[in-house]
Amino acid sequence: MNVIVQKYGGSSVADTQRIKNVAKRIKAKIDQGYKVVVVVSAMGKTTDNLISLANELSKDPNPREMDMLLSTGEQISIALLSIALEEIGVSSKSFNAFQIGIKTTNNHTQAKIKDINDEVIFKEFEDHDALIIAGFQGIDEMQDLTTLGRGGSDTTAVAFAAKLKCDCEIYSDVDGIYTCDPKMYPNAKKLSYITYDDMLELASLGAKVLHSRSVEIAKKYGVKIYCASSFTDTEGTYVVKKLPEWLEQPVVTGATIEKNQTKITISDLPDDDLLISKIFERLSNLNVNVDMISLFSDGEKMHLSFTIVEDHKESMMNSLKELVGQGAKITNDGYYTKVSIVGVGMKSSTGVAGRFFSILSSLHVKPVLVTTSEIKISCLVDPQKSGIVLENLAKAFDL
Repeated sequence: MNVIVQKYGGSSVADTQRIKNVAKRIKAKIDQGYKVVVVVSAMGKTTDNLISLANELSKDPNPREMDMLLSTGEQISIALLSIALEEIGVSSKSFNAFQIGIKTTNNHTQAKIKDINDEVIFKEFEDHDALIIAGFQGIDEMQDLTTLGRGGSDTTAVAFAAKLKCDCEIYSDVDGIYTCDPKMYPNAKKLSYITYDDMLELASLGAKVLHSRSVEIAKKYGVKIYCASSFTDTEGTYVVKKLPEWLEQPVVTGATIEKNQTKITISDLPDDDLLISKIFERLSNLNVNVDMISLFSDGEKMHLSFTIVEDHKESMMNSLKELVGQGAKITNDGYYTKVSIVGVGMKSSTGVAGRFFSILSSLHVKPVLVTTSEIKISCLVDPQKSGIVLENLAKAFDL
């Protein structure tokens, strides 16, 4: 049995005409001899609209009830798509997370997939050619509905492909993976292939074509991902373990921008490693995602800066003030933008950092924070200058 997983994003099923278009694409795959597991997102802006409704009723909605609410969006999509498939002669059946057996942790609104019941899938394939699965959702051990957070449908699709040991095709309104966001840099190149490592870094740094959790699963289980547009037949991008031998490895594969980075500084801390540990433990307990970190000593006092990707909460600031005491000073330094370059080729190339910071210098841009790894360089810059920085990096590294 030839099985493949396809995922269609919200823009691909935004209205009935687009749902009919998706149905034709699925039928074409079945006509090639495949059985198809189809993972579908909610229609268009459905999820955003549901969140808005909840926020009209409460400033802090119960996470369990939010999962009950948000999981309804995908159930509309899967039923409509199955109806459209039946109309063109395709034997199909739709399933929510409970029916198909997607088991998750109990972290409401941010659950992680623990297992999938593939026995149900193979049994249903005896009578149907397309199984339409609600993405983004699961069931915890208490049989409560859960959701997987941003990019959850990508994660669902790749998890199914890993379980079924098959390829995964992800369709959206973007015709592949680009070196930069084409909306920000129109001359960005589309990549034919990209490695898991490069894609994982780009996704974690703000590239929105694939969510990082889905790439992590693909890398762990060797799932080949194909990203393309559901609106055209233009060739897309393959996400693979390593590039084909005939394809030269670029030094820098891509560049990204992440906006709305809030920088927090705690100065005049006592030189106490245990206190630093307690600060990050407290942030973890408050479910604050810390991104970039800078820590230095002036010989007498420690000074810590870090960024968070969501608006800082007053409760977080108050909690930290309580922890560090009166002697330290905590400030919210405002919003910045993180600009990054990524490339596995940086491991074996010298001078990349020099070129990176030379470009910043030529633009009179002072980096506020810097983080590096073997395959990335990220810096925090003034938001008003981030666009020109991205453009010049793209030109310099032939992106």
